[in-house]
Amino acid sequence: MRTFKDRVRHAVMFELIGLAVFTPGAALLFDQPIEHMGIVGIISATAATIWNFLFNIGFDKAMLHVRGSLQKTIPIRIAHTALFEAGLIVMLIPFVAWYLGISLMAALAMDVAIVGFYLVYAFVFNIAYDRAFPIGRKPLPHAS
Repeated sequence: MRTFKDRVRHAVMFELIGLAVFTPGAALLFDQPIEHMGIVGIISATAATIWNFLFNIGFDKAMLHVRGSLQKTIPIRIAHTALFEAGLIVMLIPFVAWYLGISLMAALAMDVAIVGFYLVYAFVFNIAYDRAFPIGRKPLPHAS
């Protein structure tokens, strides 16, 4: 399994890169002020970071129990990404609707578009991360 420090690095990298792409893109796509989409992005990234950390621990434990291995095939990565995003949607729709002053249905439609982006992004990011930081590689050194 991944170390605590590795999980923190993964979550922080994922959210910072995603936020840098999401904020200006969403402001343009949804015709919202960049500041509003920035706030939505920051709150969403914070929630996603916490959810990412907890979800990945649970997912890895489930994989070990069911498969006896942490090797993630493409179909497993697809399931991993879809389950993660579904949980995040349920958490974020009420906030997005409230903050932007839109209906829950409009927030759902917006979230579906955002999830489309993040599904592709998470899929590509996680494959790249697995290759850059494979499991079994020497762990990160402890901070003094």
